[in-house]
Amino acid sequence: MDANELSLRSYDPRDDAAVWALHEWAMRETGVDPSDIPGTDDLRSVAASYLDAGGAFVVGVVDAVDADQSPDDPSPERQSVDSAASRAPDQLATHDGTLAAMGGYVPNEAGHGDERDRPDAAELHRMRVAPPYQRRGYGRALLDELERRAASGGFETLLATTSTRQPAALDFYASRGYERTDTSTAGAYELVHFEKEL
Repeated sequence: MDANELSLRSYDPRDDAAVWALHEWAMRETGVDPSDIPGTDDLRSVAASYLDAGGAFVVGVVDAVDADQSPDDPSPERQSVDSAASRAPDQLATHDGTLAAMGGYVPNEAGHGDERDRPDAAELHRMRVAPPYQRRGYGRALLDELERRAASGGFETLLATTSTRQPAALDFYASRGYERTDTSTAGAYELVHFEKEL
């Protein structure tokens, strides 16, 4: 795998610790306390919550780079990847690299009870990109893959919900063709609901 290349694959149980670590780190970076987010038990049981429910969970992995090694490629792009890898916590290590992105979807009927009720729809959940890997197109690549898998699975619509505390996520979904459809409140969170026809 090229050092700049994100390799997308299905979740593997060996990813459990890295998935949880990425969730916590990415949320903290947005100013949100990860322990304050309701309903995160799905990340403690990804196989049951996503795969067994008829959905998917995809992880994006980049090459693990030893920060003490001199790269063969001295280009600015390689140095940027090396720098990002050296800032990634050890907890993001997987059996095949460093976890840089993740996300999943579940059929609407298996999703959160407070979500919209839409037949033939799937709900996106836990879209995360590790802070040093943001602004590299990894989120777009991950979302494209989830959309492809959902469409192949027979879903006609993808639903997404995010908090107003995450302006980058709000901009991201809008830029990817998701239509803002509603708002709601969950605890202390103001939520914005999006959807996209596949």
